[in-house]
Amino acid sequence: MIVAESKPIKELLEMVKDFKKILVVGCKGCVTVCNVGGAKEVGILASSLRIHGRKEGLDVVVGEHTLERQCDPEYINELKDTVGDYDAVISIACGVGPQFLSERYPEKKVFPGVNTKFMGGAVEHGVWAERCAGCGTCAIHFFGGLCPIARCSKSLLNGPCGGSSHGKCEISKDVDCIWDMIVNKMMEQDRLGELIEFRPPKSWTTARDGGPRKMIREELVK
Repeated sequence: MIVAESKPIKELLEMVKDFKKILVVGCKGCVTVCNVGGAKEVGILASSLRIHGRKEGLDVVVGEHTLERQCDPEYINELKDTVGDYDAVISIACGVGPQFLSERYPEKKVFPGVNTKFMGGAVEHGVWAERCAGCGTCAIHFFGGLCPIARCSKSLLNGPCGGSSHGKCEISKDVDCIWDMIVNKMMEQDRLGELIEFRPPKSWTTARDGGPRKMIREELVK
């Protein structure tokens, strides 16, 4: 899933300080799972904005709406009869959400309410870790099902480097060396010999380096 964190309220207040009618739009997708952008969070942020307005003696109107997804035009269209009543919109979805809202409602000023962090999953309650860099050409089957692109600090395909020590990355003793994990996993599967095979330099044309990406499913295009 896409993992994000809420922006500090001080930063959000600075963003919308010149607006008196603000719509907070949530998303029931990925950010809900990490307790950042669901209906509950919409209510909390909206209440915070109203409280601040009252403290400052401002006549601020704050609306609330939570969409099924902000990355789908079908759901964004739900706002067409509502968004016109507001001067500004705060989107608490991943970075895709506010961009889709800005494209669909170009006359509105849309602000991001969260910082998008990475694609990952929960490793324990309240803790999420990065697992995928979205490089466009998955090759984890060569590495015991583990991704050196996203999880190695140097994205090495022919590791490990000389900086790891006792299973930890040289950047921090709190960061596991993924290549240590890969080697151990391949040993457990009696596949260690496969790591001797040289992996050629990765083509990054399928990753973000090749420019904005698009996927088309011809059978679904009307």
